[in-house]
Amino acid sequence: MTALSVTTYGVDADAVVDGLVGEKVASRIAAKDATLWGPEAESEASIRLGWTDLHETSRPLLAEIEALSAQLRSEGLDRIVLAGMGGSSLAPEVITRSAGVELTVLDTTDPGAVRRALADRLDRTVLVVSSKSGSTVETDSQRRVFEAAFTEAGIDAASRIVVVTDPGSGLADLATERGYRKLFLADPDVGGRYSALTAFGLVPSGLAGADIAALLDEAAAVAERLSGDVPDNPALRLGAALAGGHGDGRDKVAIADAGSGIAGFADWAEQLIAESTGKQGTGILPIASGGTDDPEVAHPAGDVLPALVGSPAQPPAKGVVVAGELGAQFLLWEYATAVAGKLLGINPFDQPDVESAKAAARGLLDATPEPEAPAFTDGVVEVRGSAGLLDGVDSLAGAVEALLGRLEPNGYLAVMAYLDREGDDAGLAGVRVPLERRTERPVTFGWGPRFLHSTGQYHKGGPAQGVYLQVTGAPAEDLEIPDRPFTFGQLIAAQAAGDAQVLADHDRPVLRLHLTDRKAGIDTLRGILR
Repeated sequence: MTALSVTTYGVDADAVVDGLVGEKVASRIAAKDATLWGPEAESEASIRLGWTDLHETSRPLLAEIEALSAQLRSEGLDRIVLAGMGGSSLAPEVITRSAGVELTVLDTTDPGAVRRALADRLDRTVLVVSSKSGSTVETDSQRRVFEAAFTEAGIDAASRIVVVTDPGSGLADLATERGYRKLFLADPDVGGRYSALTAFGLVPSGLAGADIAALLDEAAAVAERLSGDVPDNPALRLGAALAGGHGDGRDKVAIADAGSGIAGFADWAEQLIAESTGKQGTGILPIASGGTDDPEVAHPAGDVLPALVGSPAQPPAKGVVVAGELGAQFLLWEYATAVAGKLLGINPFDQPDVESAKAAARGLLDATPEPEAPAFTDGVVEVRGSAGLLDGVDSLAGAVEALLGRLEPNGYLAVMAYLDREGDDAGLAGVRVPLERRTERPVTFGWGPRFLHSTGQYHKGGPAQGVYLQVTGAPAEDLEIPDRPFTFGQLIAAQAAGDAQVLADHDRPVLRLHLTDRKAGIDTLRGILR
């Protein structure tokens, strides 16, 4: 087992760490001291610190998960589909990918992606419905369509649905009322993005075949060290490195894998950091990098800190190297993010701007207004923009130039694709690195609506540094949502429009590109954006 370590290069965090040690920040986090982040955060923090001892409190889950897993396998049910968003899906995806076991993660409202999940081995499928609130619209829609599909196939739907939610939620009541196969109640004193080692992370991962006991063991092995008020505490050093550069204008972190053996860790850390710190006009922008050769890691701008997970052959001239097993890394980054929140003077446990995009989407679904007319159409791409962005512009290439022209020297570009991340649209993600080289600024790429439960908070609550490129596409075939007055296609369109509306309301420059033909449109976009 690799020992947990945080090594900084060219980053002087000693003075900041000494201050954290003096304030006993680490031991106060471990003791669930809700006063640490100030009076305004105290009420929220008092019900959000259960993650510090999950390596102990989650142990009773292991036997329950193993017993259910054995039952399912004995019935020939070996395909697990997870319907969940944000904190309910990101950790299980990392855990199962790293373990090399199959888990179908359904964290989208794209009709094509949902259709694909429905069409694959339904006779061997168990659906895990995960929602902390119990009212997540994406997850509820996915549950409805799977329940109908099971029933239509002559399968007892209740026997194929497992629920993970907080006590007292409407979803918990529904699971009991309908007699779903199993109801797991998660620890309510843990926020979604800190929930990797709760039932939200462990149930779908364990049912898929991952060794979840090992994760708890890995976290337990480092828990005492992370709670220590000593200068070599890795959590204090990482938290100080993440947040300690704000006085120098360093407020972004590029997270890249460097041979850790952990798959997709940056996507999980992205949500944890962005949603925890991006508020009140401050925050740390996480960039989920594809690798150590990407420009934001190999040649970082002065406001970007490379953070390499693993053991790189060549350490960065300026940056952080973090090594350790997955369970230990979960707990380390959670501690470090809470520490960073303390240093930034914000509450790392709320997400005040996430609800705004949800409310805007609900409003659009309820009102069902006519779609906003495009400013112009260029081939198969309809072009729309926030106020003033497209003045005098009449081409797709010109629209992109107009958006990039709004980039400030300390800014970033966010590409937000409300498309199918695992289907034919997946290639669009390849524009991120070329755009970084073109702009010489950090570029993030998010699949919608998935990123709304992650970086969406930072986009609206963080520093006003971003410019936003939204890409949507007409579905080849829509999909009804049982007993709902809208389809999946209408839902994802409303989510995209609502997100753009809230960004524009925050005076963020937004360029919206709608592909009337997805394949041709993506080919066109890849050419222009590169």
